[in-house]
Amino acid sequence: PAVTTPCKILKCNSEFWAATSGSHHLGTEEAPEFCTALRAYAHCTRRTARTCRGDLAYHSAVHGIDDLMEQHNCSKDGPTSQPRLRTLPPGDSQERSDSPEICHYEKSFHKHSAAPNYTHCGLFGDPHLRTFTDTFQTCKVQGAWPLIDNNYLNVQVTNTPVLPGSTATATSKLTIIFKSFQECVDQKVYQAEMDELPAAFADGSKNGGDKHGANSLKITEKVSGQHIEIQAKYIGTTIVVRQVGRYLTFAVRMPEEVVNAVEDRDSQGLYLCLRGCPLNQQIDFQTIRSAQATEGRARRKGPSLPAPPQAFTYETATAKCREKLPVEDLYFQSCVFDLLTTGDVNFMLAAYYAFEDVKMLHSNKDKLHLYERTRDLAPGNTAPLGTSPALWVALLCLSQCWLGLL
Repeated sequence: PAVTTPCKILKCNSEFWAATSGSHHLGTEEAPEFCTALRAYAHCTRRTARTCRGDLAYHSAVHGIDDLMEQHNCSKDGPTSQPRLRTLPPGDSQERSDSPEICHYEKSFHKHSAAPNYTHCGLFGDPHLRTFTDTFQTCKVQGAWPLIDNNYLNVQVTNTPVLPGSTATATSKLTIIFKSFQECVDQKVYQAEMDELPAAFADGSKNGGDKHGANSLKITEKVSGQHIEIQAKYIGTTIVVRQVGRYLTFAVRMPEEVVNAVEDRDSQGLYLCLRGCPLNQQIDFQTIRSAQATEGRARRKGPSLPAPPQAFTYETATAKCREKLPVEDLYFQSCVFDLLTTGDVNFMLAAYYAFEDVKMLHSNKDKLHLYERTRDLAPGNTAPLGTSPALWVALLCLSQCWLGLL
């Protein structure tokens, strides 16, 4: 199993926000309950202090607690139970729309000569990457890698092996930093990891802070512990983060103007959503076949490498993927590839939800399905010169069957 951090600050943040949803707009009669929740929050952070010593979200939470206690005149001594406070009534100030025009990208766009053009990027599964230019790749990218890096936000993912000794990796941690922007938002950090999908930023808040346009950045929990959505209206951006099984998926809809907003594009570092994975990190069939052959020999010699939790043949994998993905596009092929590589049926759901997010976020409905690796396509959408993903999977199956006969 992939290594997880013992730091549980995200759990503390989530519990505090669950106990105080909307309470920062409540009257003074609710202050005692808010202070009680704050003390519980402080107690939770103290319990995890040793394991969170080097965690940015932990230190942000500690400073935030001190500030909130001072603002609300809370005593550090007292009860620490966490009563659920009432939520905001409809139409309360948290839902107001009177933020500055600069904090609503689409409303301010009448000043531009043309309507904004939106792009999409997604990362899911083993992992599979769909870039802002609709290039589709399967990558190794083990460890921490930047997905997005521009003037407004940074997104970094950490991918870890699905099984010890396996070439299959999946996203186990995600960090999103929204940079401070004019009178709209303060800098906000969102962190998610395996078994921790918070419905709040690292400081416990759900919007952009104390600035007048703070509500142009907002987190919404769609399914508890499984699906959150972040709306950053001031940059016209929507982000969807899911936990499927133990691993995370990421999808974003972003205007091209924001995608390309960098200080010095020539010297900009690697940025997966824009530039794709490096060639040496992209997975081709030869690499997979070699790895499968190595694992097959190792299993014949002894139990040095564990078998996947559930073995799929090409036929059973395609049948399983067809349950959720009836069109045999690259999302379908990725599903088959992941089931053969990991044996984990949750990767089928990851491919399904990734395509559902494309349907919601992609601005060009004619480009929802991709059928070939787009970086290999010749003009006129002719067949690629390289091996197609469908053939990769078929050959992978044949190699597995051949190894089974030896």
